[in-house]
Amino acid sequence: MTPAAMAETQGNDASELLEQLRKPDLENWQRVERQLFREWSRSGSASADLLLQRGRAALQRGDTTAAIDHFSALIDHAPDFAEGWNARATAWFMAQNYGLALNDIRETLARNPNHFAALIGLGRIMEDLERYDDARQAWTAAAAIHPHRRDVKAALERLDRKLQGTSL
Repeated sequence: MTPAAMAETQGNDASELLEQLRKPDLENWQRVERQLFREWSRSGSASADLLLQRGRAALQRGDTTAAIDHFSALIDHAPDFAEGWNARATAWFMAQNYGLALNDIRETLARNPNHFAALIGLGRIMEDLERYDDARQAWTAAAAIHPHRRDVKAALERLDRKLQGTSL
C-alpha cells in the first residue's frame, strides 16, 4: 500500500473512531482512545514510524533532548504528520519550553483539528500561564471531541471555580 493510500485509510479509520469516542454513553472509551492513538501514530513511512518510536522511548527515559532531536528529524522527514508535531510539543512541554510547545501544538492542530491530546496540552499550558479563559476554551474543545476523560472534566470544573472567583 502506498503512503498516500495508507494515509487515506488511516483518515477513514480515525474518523470512525472519533465518531465512536464522541458518543456520551460509550463504555469502552479507553479501548477506542488507544485505537485512535495507534491510528494517529501511523505515518505510512517505516523510517518516520521508527523516529516516532525512538523519540517516545527517549521521553520515557526522561531524555527530552534526545526526544526533541528524534521528533525534529521526524518533522523534517514527514512535515505533514501531525503526530510528529504533537510528540515534539510534549517534549518541549516536558523541557518547560512553553513557547516552542505552543508552536508545535498549533502545527499539530493545523494538521489534525481533532487531536484532543494537543488540546489538552494547550489547556495545561494556558492554565500554567494563568490564561484561564484560553485554558477553558482549550479544555472545552477537548471535551467536545472526547467527553469521557476525567482529567478534562476535572480541569473544566477547576477553571469554572477559578473564573467564578471561588478559591480552590
